Amino acid sequence: MNSYLCAMSRNGKVLVAMSGGIDSTVSALILHNQGYEVVGITMKTWDYASSGGNKKETGCCNLDSFNDARQAAVEHGFPHYVLDIREEFGEFVVNNFIDEYLAGRTPNPCVLCNTHIKWAALLKRANALGCDYIATGHYVKVREENGRHVLSKAKDLTKDQSYVLWGLEQDCISRSIYPLGDMHKTEVRQLAHDLGYVELSKKAESFEICFVPDNDYRGFLKRNVDGLEQRVEGGNFVLTNGQIVGKHRGYPFYTIGQRKGLDIALGRPIFVVKIIPETNTVILGEAHELEGNSLEVSGINWVKYSGIQDGFEATTRIRYRDSGCISTVTNAEGGNLNVHFEHTVSSIAPGQSAVIYEGDDVVAGGIIRRQLA
Repeated sequence: MNSYLCAMSRNGKVLVAMSGGIDSTVSALILHNQGYEVVGITMKTWDYASSGGNKKETGCCNLDSFNDARQAAVEHGFPHYVLDIREEFGEFVVNNFIDEYLAGRTPNPCVLCNTHIKWAALLKRANALGCDYIATGHYVKVREENGRHVLSKAKDLTKDQSYVLWGLEQDCISRSIYPLGDMHKTEVRQLAHDLGYVELSKKAESFEICFVPDNDYRGFLKRNVDGLEQRVEGGNFVLTNGQIVGKHRGYPFYTIGQRKGLDIALGRPIFVVKIIPETNTVILGEAHELEGNSLEVSGINWVKYSGIQDGFEATTRIRYRDSGCISTVTNAEGGNLNVHFEHTVSSIAPGQSAVIYEGDDVVAGGIIRRQLA
């Protein structure tokens, strides 16, 4: 039998979040074969049909995925439930998504969903069902050290998801199991195949936001904010020297670092370097004008430590696919942190997450408030 299925079990009852995809399905089956009492749960977060768009619902919103998750549970003899969290999801995640773009920032809804909605819902239902643990198919490791539970990067760095889980608090991490943390994606696909899930083992991955499955966030904003286009159209494109060079479609439809889709020709590559919602202004500049040396982070969640001394040396990531940059971290007013990079970084976007690492371990994370220099 596959070594992942023969690992020693800690025993206990575990609630497994099952989206119907390969990662969560394999996670549930690994735990089931290790002797855990598994309970599967699928969370319904969003009705895509309610928001319009031109693509079928995907991922956690797909009825086929619900059925796939339920079928896996039935085949292996453990219970499965569907948990409707559309109201909480919409009120918090979707409303925040809209509000952040209207504030000229670039949100990361997956971080907020994990932190404030999914894990809270999982823990609440786990308690109601008498489950000792919760588990997901995320690629991340967890361990206990010095009285704290620490998140670390996964073995498969190409799939590592520690960046999007920085907001999990200690009570969540302490009860979480991540069966895929020590596996490569190729191993997960092979295991799914070996367990008889041949089609699932070949299933393509989805990287869209679940409530924007057509990847058109601008269209989503237009459909969900009454009169948005009329309110914001016709603002100015302005160069960093103050020169007005054209009209844009409305500041919420642009993001820091954007180059394509500006519909403006200046004879050289040009990028969005700043967004000013108060005046409906989009500032444009050259690539070097996107670079910065430091930023301020707010909404800090401490993971490995409960705090740091000024001058803490770390690696900080400012986007999901970012490999990180060596930095020095200091404490700032209001419990915020200032991050000073050893080298300049590009496209610091307020609203995105900054995650601070010590080696592979997540020290803390928060939301980028502003670029300092």
